[in-house]
Amino acid sequence: MDISQIFRNNQDWVASKLDVDPSYFENLAKGQAPTILYIGCSDSRVTAEEMMGLQPGDVFVHRNIANMVINTDLSSASVINYAVVHLGVQHIVVCGHYGCGGVKAAMGATDLGILNPYLREIRDVYRTHLPTLRAIEDEEARYKRLVELNVQEQCVNVAKTAEVQKAYRKGGLTIHGWVLDLESGKIIDLNLDMGAILKNIMEVYTLEV
Repeated sequence: MDISQIFRNNQDWVASKLDVDPSYFENLAKGQAPTILYIGCSDSRVTAEEMMGLQPGDVFVHRNIANMVINTDLSSASVINYAVVHLGVQHIVVCGHYGCGGVKAAMGATDLGILNPYLREIRDVYRTHLPTLRAIEDEEARYKRLVELNVQEQCVNVAKTAEVQKAYRKGGLTIHGWVLDLESGKIIDLNLDMGAILKNIMEVYTLEV
């Protein structure tokens, strides 16, 4: 790609926004008040606002390989803290996607160097749900199911954080697990019963907050 084209695209985008609303950027610069925290994959084919039909300012976004929420990752922890405590988001969405390279790599045994510790987190999800995944004979179906289970486990990891637990108890926060089907462009709601999921684990993870 010609990088200079990006600046031309930007000028066109600015012009298109100002044509509709001359105060668009003036209002945008005043601050943000998103109601959704979106945690998604860094895959270049997966965009947050565009696939949801939302605009800048509507969604607070954090992306990494395979939409992970790892307890030692200060980046995701800081994003969650800021979104919940300071922005007061009402929804946290963890969105994976079929065709995820990170999940696919975690299903194999290839030594990928610096990626190994990161992929081990996904392999831990694989190990946790091994009986379920072994029962799926079709490799593609097994792969897709791991994508879904990884989203579920990352939702659980979100719920383990103190700030989320506090907001959840007040009733002002909901956690959602989604998967984007790249072949259709459709978002699939996994309809996770977070109440039931959390009931099974919170004896260990509940914090006095």
